[in-house]
Amino acid sequence: MMAKPIHFEIHVDDMERAKKFYGEVFGWTFEDWSDYAGMTYFGAVTGAEDEPGINGALMQRQGPPPQQNQPLNAFACTMSVEDYDSTEEKILANGGTLALPKYALPGMAWQGYYTDTEGNLFGIHEPDENAK
Repeated sequence: MMAKPIHFEIHVDDMERAKKFYGEVFGWTFEDWSDYAGMTYFGAVTGAEDEPGINGALMQRQGPPPQQNQPLNAFACTMSVEDYDSTEEKILANGGTLALPKYALPGMAWQGYYTDTEGNLFGIHEPDENAK
């Protein structure tokens, strides 16, 4: 049996700012699981149960945030989106910044990377068999 990813955690400095960013950009909703986790911890519902993908959480950062331009030292989550350009506009309008501009995965998709309001790197991916 293979081990399939089932949950992610995004470490944040400002929980309300992070909830606003991911809610506005991707439409995620949040449930307070702090009592269960024993710390500030909000479950992230990222879509319907019958859709592919996983749910995760925003948790209070326990150490210093990532520094700008440092190498990635964790996993980068990539979100599938219907419209790359309008998602990029939402990211930038809500305080995110560009990390690696949109590029083609030829015959498959458009891909790019951004930094959220908490300094975390993430990707967006628009399937497009005409990407080149």
